[in-house]
Amino acid sequence: MQNQFPKILLAEDDETLGYLLKEYLSTQGFEIDWTKDGADALRHFNKSNYDLAILDVMMPALDGFTVAELIRNRQPALPIIFLTAKSMHKDVERGFKAGADDYIKKPVNEEELVARIQAVLKRSTSISSSQQSFSVFQIGDYIFESEKCWLRHGEDEKELTEMESNLLKLLCERKGSLVRREQVLEKMWGRHDFLARKSMDVFISRLRKYLSKDEKIKIVNVHGSGFVLEVEG
Repeated sequence: MQNQFPKILLAEDDETLGYLLKEYLSTQGFEIDWTKDGADALRHFNKSNYDLAILDVMMPALDGFTVAELIRNRQPALPIIFLTAKSMHKDVERGFKAGADDYIKKPVNEEELVARIQAVLKRSTSISSSQQSFSVFQIGDYIFESEKCWLRHGEDEKELTEMESNLLKLLCERKGSLVRREQVLEKMWGRHDFLARKSMDVFISRLRKYLSKDEKIKIVNVHGSGFVLEVEG
């Protein structure tokens, strides 16, 4: 986060809610660009640098899930919060799979929204600061550079989001040992509710997929306790 006043891309097609959120967040020290559909949100994203994006799910032109996926293709590290009335578990899971760092259901409590924004930005800043230290790990046939958020397998290179990189680094630092679920939730999400647990499970599934080219590597789920990064040999 480089700016004195964090710059946020807000995509919300409801005129009343969009206006209220823009005005309220502005009073809380944020610089807000408010857009009213997904296509306009992408145009703003392509023209400016943002510290965070808040995306409504149901929008004209492009929905929030699609916008998030396109943003992730261009800027994997940008924190994203979904703002939506959709509350089905499958929709929440799709949101996290699209790259969400958090998921807030309507009606919106403005104070809670600010707290969530500050928590996401704090994690992003903390991750960036911690990556200044030595942070290269050998994981079986993979090389993981948490400073650059890169995971390499031979000539193939995968750019990770900051959240993915932070979680994988946590597992690498305790390789072969149990990393408790509560520790992960507290360190990365700062809370233990359903949405945080669902998000954590989605991130673990992503890491398993990224590491699947080496059969010696496993992220073992110890039921009710946590996770262990195991590497055979």
